[in-house]
Amino acid sequence: MNLSCQQAAQWLRDRDGFLILTHKRPDGDTIGCAIALCLGLRKLGKTAFVLPNEDATSLFSSYWGDTLAPSDFQPDTVVSVDIASEGLFPDSARKYKGKVELAIDHHPSNTGFAQNLCLEADKAACGEILYSILTQWFPVDAAMALPLYVAVATDTGCFMYSNTSPNTHRVAAALMETGFDAAAVNKRHFRTKSYVRLRVEARIMETMELHDDGAIALAAITLADRAELHATEEDLEDIAAFVGQLEGVRTSVTIRELEGGECKLSVRTGPELNASTVCGLLGGGGHAAASGCTIKGTVPQAKAAIMASIRQVQGS
Repeated sequence: MNLSCQQAAQWLRDRDGFLILTHKRPDGDTIGCAIALCLGLRKLGKTAFVLPNEDATSLFSSYWGDTLAPSDFQPDTVVSVDIASEGLFPDSARKYKGKVELAIDHHPSNTGFAQNLCLEADKAACGEILYSILTQWFPVDAAMALPLYVAVATDTGCFMYSNTSPNTHRVAAALMETGFDAAAVNKRHFRTKSYVRLRVEARIMETMELHDDGAIALAAITLADRAELHATEEDLEDIAAFVGQLEGVRTSVTIRELEGGECKLSVRTGPELNASTVCGLLGGGGHAAASGCTIKGTVPQAKAAIMASIRQVQGS
């Protein structure tokens, strides 16, 4: 069943014993939404926890507080935030496949895996949807506003991506008015890079492939690169945004080689090419301007596959 934010707020109010799921390799949007929802439900007097995510990096460790579920917690209600399909569940959440009762999401590619879906595909971040839900109950306080701001700011590249809307700015302004230190959040996530991260970016520039007179850029970080540079997951956070900063690039593809013979691809495009359609041909999806997929094979095979998908969409 499709629920509006108002209906989702009432649905949540009528239930208890919540476990909130985040997606694998979690970003600020899924983490921020999960924490804010957990705090909001607790303010309603509910029992609520976030399922620990083994993929989460230390970049977000200061936000969790006491929201993470103990190992023996048995939920009555399972909710997911910012997850488009069960294929994006981390290993720890696999036992909840087929058991999610409400999915709150902003991805137009959502597969409808949950019993109920609160989907607003026009929102830049799932955090905007969570803000609408929480404010059905009470004014958002600073404790909830901080993770929600992380959600909105990180999914819009500090409000620089094309998905940023007037509503995004309105939500961010309302969150900032609660009094948390937004400047510190922005510095942590957008103005601070490790030495290793800078070396990763240098390696990308050295090995990047350009096509169509520089309009398409393919960049790859291999397992060998990671080992040589001693790069952690935190060093690679939001690396997909880096390639598109090159002048003249309209479509950027960042390929991360994973263990087990897989490659994770992140595609960013302008209005002339739908990234979700491109990634959909390879079993992925997301948004029109930012999508992803995972491909079995080597980095050269991933490059060939994504270029073939781009050409197919361009020619359609």
